[in-house]
Amino acid sequence: MRYLEADYEGEEILTAKKGALGLIALNRPRVLNSLSHDMILAFGKALDAFEADPDVAAVLVTGEGERGLCAGGDIRMFYESGKAGDSKASQFLKAEYRLNARIARFKKPYVVVMDGITMGGGVGVSSHGSHRIVTETTKLAMPETGIGFFPDIGATWLLSRAAGELGTWMGLTGEAVNGADAITAGFADWYVPQDRVAELLERIAALPAPALGSTMASIIRDYTVDGPTGIFSEGRAMIDRCFAFDTVEEIIAALEQEQSDLAARTLNAISAKSPTSLKVTLRMLREARSSKDLETCLEREFLGTLQVVRVPDFYEGIRAAIIDKDRNPKWSPATLEDVAPESVEAFFVAKDERLFG
Repeated sequence: MRYLEADYEGEEILTAKKGALGLIALNRPRVLNSLSHDMILAFGKALDAFEADPDVAAVLVTGEGERGLCAGGDIRMFYESGKAGDSKASQFLKAEYRLNARIARFKKPYVVVMDGITMGGGVGVSSHGSHRIVTETTKLAMPETGIGFFPDIGATWLLSRAAGELGTWMGLTGEAVNGADAITAGFADWYVPQDRVAELLERIAALPAPALGSTMASIIRDYTVDGPTGIFSEGRAMIDRCFAFDTVEEIIAALEQEQSDLAARTLNAISAKSPTSLKVTLRMLREARSSKDLETCLEREFLGTLQVVRVPDFYEGIRAAIIDKDRNPKWSPATLEDVAPESVEAFFVAKDERLFG
């Protein structure tokens, strides 16, 4: 949603300046601003330009359209690239993950409005930022286990640092959470009612550049309210109790002993996911807990993606989700007990192709 009037330039990535703000808008609203390779490259160039511009004190990121900030990356391209055996998917992921790292180390305040659907790659261009705003429309998720994938874009770093086992729940179930839950899990900072966001951003844009960085947080705080309760306020104790285990089988067994509606919904959600993806995801999250930085997690995720295109579940997940749209994937193997340890290990074996260095 566009909150500030400005003279934007560009196509899939729109840029402009207003006051001391550099503006970046994702502009593919017909596909929920899903990220293409060209968008990612243009986004990085915009960050470079704004970081070097002495008149720009902070960057604001928004998404065009009314439905959301960003629904993720271009998974159809990834699917077609894997089928063709070319390098397009690998090059896309390299650019995307490097952008995630670039956002995390951006030297100026990085303000993002996480309106509506903010999933997958949308989380990557928002939750690594320094000033993350959610509204009553926010629906945040990492839904990759439902398409035979695993949480990427540095999400294993974010999820593994969420309070208690909230990140484990998010990563395995792929379920969407509201703005308040996104803050509780550490994916966002402030809850601002949508009808006050424009006023907030106008006030920020009106500040002189020298004052913007030091006063940004206090200004946003003036517009912040307590959001409505979400899943985590209801089920935090159950989530921490059931998701503390290091195998998916133990997590499921613990959920089966619970009596709450949330536990039942959680069990149903996990049961629909790729067994291989569940096991890979849990190991990714546990290894991320001892990782020294975001880049380490991104490198591990990148190595994992090189294996994703070699197994059937990703292609079946995309077929069911966006090709045939029958929402009925047939996973192979179909059960957790049939997932061989070596098939999980293959996602973690070092390969010649690397992300950094």
